[in-house]
Amino acid sequence: MLKQLMLLQTASVLALALALPAAAQDTTQDTATEEAPAATTEQAPAGAEAEATAVPDGETTDAQATDSEAAAGEAATPAQDVTRDTVVATVNGTNITLGEVIVAATQLPAQYQQLPPDVLFSGVTDQLIQQELLAQSATGEPASLAIALANQRRSILANDVIGDVVVSAVTEEAVQAAYDAQFANVEPATEWNASHILVGTQEEAQAVIDRLNAGEDFAAVAQEVSTDTGSGAQGGELGWFGAGMMVPEFEQGVSGLEPGAVSEPIQSQFGFHVIRLNETRPQEAPALDEVRSEIEAQVQQEAIEARIVELESAAEVTRPEPGQFDPAVLSDTSLLED
Repeated sequence: MLKQLMLLQTASVLALALALPAAAQDTTQDTATEEAPAATTEQAPAGAEAEATAVPDGETTDAQATDSEAAAGEAATPAQDVTRDTVVATVNGTNITLGEVIVAATQLPAQYQQLPPDVLFSGVTDQLIQQELLAQSATGEPASLAIALANQRRSILANDVIGDVVVSAVTEEAVQAAYDAQFANVEPATEWNASHILVGTQEEAQAVIDRLNAGEDFAAVAQEVSTDTGSGAQGGELGWFGAGMMVPEFEQGVSGLEPGAVSEPIQSQFGFHVIRLNETRPQEAPALDEVRSEIEAQVQQEAIEARIVELESAAEVTRPEPGQFDPAVLSDTSLLED
């Protein structure tokens, strides 16, 4: 039953949401209780204080001795040795183990995992108890249960293998080699610094060129007539840019100029450009640390893809023939019914 599958995660989160407020409230009350004795001590009557100070040096009252022994006893109690099979709770004789609690906690949405550990532990435990109560009340197992478990098992095992592949693949040597292949051994690209005047027609663009040839200042003409008001206010200056940052017609036009030269009218989707190339410089490769995350992701992806290709080449795999299944069958949830 697909509906049951879709409700499973929602029900899990809802159960946790129901459990957590109570746990959070308990935590708040515990904090208040811990703070209360300090306030009581500060407000103790003078007589009580005098009694306390009347005890000779090196001696204690019976109450103080009892408190000290209790504190020592608590401190001496070792933490329980636990394993993943340690039983945390039971429901009608069915055990809920520490391993199950840990796995459930790791699968929670991020906002829940930010909760304090004591609140999260209680909440997740209550969630599993609630789920076990509901599961035990079920009248039977739907056919979709086995399908969902098979998919979940497949996904967990695959992710485990991917984790191993990634750990072994992403080494400093592999990251450096990938960086060198992409940046260090590649001829540096060119960056351009240019200005332009944008107008609506070729005639207007030619008129601009005539004015510039007559000696008028490029920046002044740009401020006067350019329809690109952003750069026009800056005298037409566009600053530095690299390949792919401008429309193809503009990039092609500027790449054919020498520094200081002005182009003929160049048409793009925005209108007609008159471009002046101010200067060029080689585009320096970024430092490894600047692109480390991207390089590591690339190494991971390549390693995963290579492992899949390796596994598939050694396996017998069949895939559906084109047209063998109607893609609309994905919406036929009746196939999951008993």
